[in-house]
Amino acid sequence: MNNKFSSFAGHRPHRQNETAGYGKSGFLAAVLAGTTVLFSSLPAFAADEAAPTIDTGDTAWMLISTALVLMMTIPGLALFYAGMVRKKNVLATLMQSFAICCIITIVWMVAGYSLAFTNGTPYIGGLSKAFLATLGDHITKGADIPFTIGAGTDAASTMTIPESIFMMFQMTFAIITPALIAGAYAERMKFSAVCVFSILWSLIVYAPVAHWVWSPLGWLAGMGTLDFAGGTVVHINAGIAGLVCAIVLGKRRGYGHDDLAPFNLTYAVIGASLLWVGWFGFNAGSAVGANGRAGMAMATTQIAAAAAGVSWMLAEWARTGKPTVLGIISGAVGGLVAITPAAGFVLPGGALAIGLITGVVCYWGATSLKHMMGYDDSLDAFGVHGIGGIVGALLTGVFAYGPLSATDANPSGTSGSIHQLIVQAEAVGVTIVWCGIMTFVLLKVVDLLVGLRASTEAEQEGLDLALHGERIN
Repeated sequence: MNNKFSSFAGHRPHRQNETAGYGKSGFLAAVLAGTTVLFSSLPAFAADEAAPTIDTGDTAWMLISTALVLMMTIPGLALFYAGMVRKKNVLATLMQSFAICCIITIVWMVAGYSLAFTNGTPYIGGLSKAFLATLGDHITKGADIPFTIGAGTDAASTMTIPESIFMMFQMTFAIITPALIAGAYAERMKFSAVCVFSILWSLIVYAPVAHWVWSPLGWLAGMGTLDFAGGTVVHINAGIAGLVCAIVLGKRRGYGHDDLAPFNLTYAVIGASLLWVGWFGFNAGSAVGANGRAGMAMATTQIAAAAAGVSWMLAEWARTGKPTVLGIISGAVGGLVAITPAAGFVLPGGALAIGLITGVVCYWGATSLKHMMGYDDSLDAFGVHGIGGIVGALLTGVFAYGPLSATDANPSGTSGSIHQLIVQAEAVGVTIVWCGIMTFVLLKVVDLLVGLRASTEAEQEGLDLALHGERIN
């Protein structure tokens, strides 16, 4: 297993020989040590191995990481997107992120977590943890035991945190992913359609892909896919879904001739900054512990984001003669996206390369490619998250540093190679095909149920007033 949870299996500390250096008492110490070894080797008198216990440091870090990732959606993504739409759609855009946070919390509790992280089959989990029914089974007087993912299988891996925190951490990922899609259909999807689509998409698209990649029994995990914090599960998934939404819904009214300039880039800068800070929980938190791998993931996240911000800025500056605020924050977010699958697998040099490459490629995707293909990806959900996720997932297969993913079962870890690049490409391709097809089908189903697109009058008036009865004065 090469996903972000693989580092927890099979690590045991080794103590040095404590009988050395005792002079004349060394013989007695050796006899006592030998007696201990003799009796410990007899099954009838063997002491039970100490039960695993919760690590308070790891637990504290994961509590913080969970809060940081939640902050990425509300208020981070909400403000980032709201600052880039027109004034008449700011509240509706904020509402989308906030409502999705509430809705997906319930969906994850009812079925999403169980489908993603119970054993089930290589393709989907089961419903044994529906409604989180088993979360309290091991709690006594407020104390819990560490969570074992894949329990009862050969791929089982015991962590050092309680399952309640693991579940919550994964919930924040499930929340932000459908919220990211909203950037592609901003300013034109009905709110009722947003709600129904988000529920169905979370269960039918997100949960299976999370199981494929992050469950020890998932078939992409078994294939050796490297995805530390969500390149395939979150960003390619959201980006491809966003592209399909943009194509199915069509362009915004007035696209190409009306002024669609952002209402308030100050909001967008604040939102992007909150995303950047929250991303340390997203990536470093995916080490699922306060350890060296979390530290490296934090460092690579910072470096890649900065590098992508600079490379987007320079590409835009060279092309248009003016570096823009919208450009540099979009570049930084693109770098955060691209380093997500790689954060716990690469060294700082690899992170720098990933960031520099991604900034330029995402700039091309959000400008030239979009205009060439003619789709209206309102806030560049595909241009940043889809393309950034694809670039990052592929480059993980190039720059992966083996010792970062090494375990007792796999002492060399997984290093960058042609073989690993091919594995990454296969995972990217499978995610694109599954997400693209299923998103298209779900959009058609939602259109039949409640209708997808707001009316022409609602778009002209603004979704704030037309759909929510509110407006910014």
